[in-house]
Amino acid sequence: MTRLLLSTLFIIHYTLICAQPTAVGPTTEDAKLRAEIQTLLNGFRGEVGVYVRHLKTGRTVAVNADTTFPTASTIKIPIMIGVFDKIQKGELSYQQELLYRDSLKYDDGVVGSLKDSTKIPLSQVVMLMETVSDNTGSLWLQKLAGTGTAINQWLDGHGFSQTRVNSRTPGREPFRTRYGWGQTTPRELAELLVMIRQGRAVSPAASERMYRNLTRQYWDGDALSQIPPEISVAAKNGAVNRSRSEVVLVHAPNGDYVFCLMTKNQQDESWERTNEGFTLLRNLSALLWRTFEPKSAWKPTAEYEKWW
Repeated sequence: MTRLLLSTLFIIHYTLICAQPTAVGPTTEDAKLRAEIQTLLNGFRGEVGVYVRHLKTGRTVAVNADTTFPTASTIKIPIMIGVFDKIQKGELSYQQELLYRDSLKYDDGVVGSLKDSTKIPLSQVVMLMETVSDNTGSLWLQKLAGTGTAINQWLDGHGFSQTRVNSRTPGREPFRTRYGWGQTTPRELAELLVMIRQGRAVSPAASERMYRNLTRQYWDGDALSQIPPEISVAAKNGAVNRSRSEVVLVHAPNGDYVFCLMTKNQQDESWERTNEGFTLLRNLSALLWRTFEPKSAWKPTAEYEKWW
């Protein structure tokens, strides 16, 4: 074998390794859990994808996990990564002071309600994006990250070939029409969260800061409501009329597990708690807690729903 051929094979092998989004170890499909999840999905009026992985044991379930779904607000995880990548390169500073202008307003969230010329730290805008899912702040940060193009380049370079920002991104207009702000798969979104947790997104220090932001979720009425309040979780959810999604990493006593459920083309477009997508999120989360923590006697407090 020639030296040139050996060099070429090495480059191909190295590229394939580097393109993998996570260092996922050996996995085993959990047939029993898959059957239980499939039972939850039966009768759902729309399309749904689920990805589950227990990080310690490798128990995995994937149902339409590589199908593309609208991200809705879960795209704010990649946006945060794009901002932190700019910070790592010295092009932005986490505590730098930003100047809000009325021209940035998208809706009446926290940032969109600021007065023109208000000064606010970049770190607070990031916190509002991840914690209360502030849309005006998110679009502002997307622009600071170099628009969706720069974010998509980072994603592609780290093995996330299906996760993309579409909104306000040149060349992505057809995808925006189909998927909205962004698109991803349940597997990629879950493994992106794992990458952050394991300190492999941008840098160990940047990953830690991003992960802390994701543990402060205001919208905790669905998947998180089925996990004991003393258990630390990192999460991000997203919802538009015909799509409800959530990605969650749970620090359970028997080992961390990550899961992502995404829907699209839902017939139920209501915004009540009984929405089929919201109900699926709660039922899946409850099932996974019981499965991975079988000795836990915890269950949501009676009448807990009145507080959501």
